[in-house]
Amino acid sequence: MIQTLIGRKIDQTQKFLENGKRIPVTQISVADNAVLQVKTLEKDAYTAVQLGFGTKKKPTKAMSGHNKKAGFEKTSALIKEVRLADADAPTAGEYITVDAVFKPGDIVSVSGTSKGKGFAGVVKRHNFRGGPKTHGQSDRHRAPGSIGQTTTPGRVYRGKRMAGRMGSDTVTIPNLTVITVDAETKSLLVSGLVPGSKETYLVITKTGERKHFVALLGEKAKREALEAKKAEERAAKEASEKEEEPKAEESVKEVSEKKEKIEESSVATEKAK
Repeated sequence: MIQTLIGRKIDQTQKFLENGKRIPVTQISVADNAVLQVKTLEKDAYTAVQLGFGTKKKPTKAMSGHNKKAGFEKTSALIKEVRLADADAPTAGEYITVDAVFKPGDIVSVSGTSKGKGFAGVVKRHNFRGGPKTHGQSDRHRAPGSIGQTTTPGRVYRGKRMAGRMGSDTVTIPNLTVITVDAETKSLLVSGLVPGSKETYLVITKTGERKHFVALLGEKAKREALEAKKAEERAAKEASEKEEEPKAEESVKEVSEKKEKIEESSVATEKAK
């Protein structure tokens, strides 16, 4: 079964749990993920599913043709291939919904692209302490300091922490909890904060289930009301089916009576002849 879906970051807010604890949460829109291609052991030597998310405004002909081959008119903005451990793979051309993969209490890892900070110094980028602020040090407050030796080795070692471009990295936040899953709005709430700004694409992967899960405040009442509504609809459906059964029996009886009358009339006409 697939354990990964693609989503889009909507907003960050806070919620209260049933035990009174306040937690930060991130709202993620996980609209239906399109299954563009299925990789199999026989054909590709490994098992995977190619998922598509969003809509690209100006796609290339190659990407547009790839989506149309799977039966989709619109071209996906983001395509992600997800490995599968078993052969239980969906069919190309289908949509995978958020409630089919995730449920409240699931442990997930969320991957995304962090915010870009531009060119940053060592104090901001690597949390350097800076130089001394007294004894005539007027321009050493945020300086990196020495970056190596002289003739030996005569170079700067690879990986030396220096100023440079900061952010825009692929970051994965593990061990987050799915708080709620809304099938109507096709979104979910995840505890904690995830990388990237609003409208950033995210990859959500299920890694386990939380043993001692505490639901949101008021979520239990909503769930009970929904279950009661479903029970009422089920009872009404059963009652209507019971009412239709005698009508069906009556209709069968009427048909049989009509057949008998037709047979009697045919017998009478034959005798008259």
